Amino acid sequence: MPDHIHILVGIKPDISISDLVRDIKSSSSKFINEQKWINGKFEWQTGFGAFSYGHSQLNNLIKYIENQEEHHKTKTFREEYIAFLKLFNIDFRNEYLFENV
Repeated sequence: MPDHIHILVGIKPDISISDLVRDIKSSSSKFINEQKWINGKFEWQTGFGAFSYGHSQLNNLIKYIENQEEHHKTKTFREEYIAFLKLFNIDFRNEYLFENV
């Protein structure tokens, strides 16, 4: 079963990414629970990762997202996330990364 999602959005500078993610998590949790797609209550993990890309990188980004099923046959979510942090030169501490579930 998939353990994370990739969402590609274009937003205006006055939109808070935190607010956008909060709304996506809230709406999708409500929908999944109303549909009873899983036993028990569905909840998103705390936190999120957000990365920005330029318009010239859009086609490569779309291909990357479309290839997720194949990609995750060889790389875990945690490995992928750490690779993004390193690619974007973001300092991080392992104890603050997402938990493996």
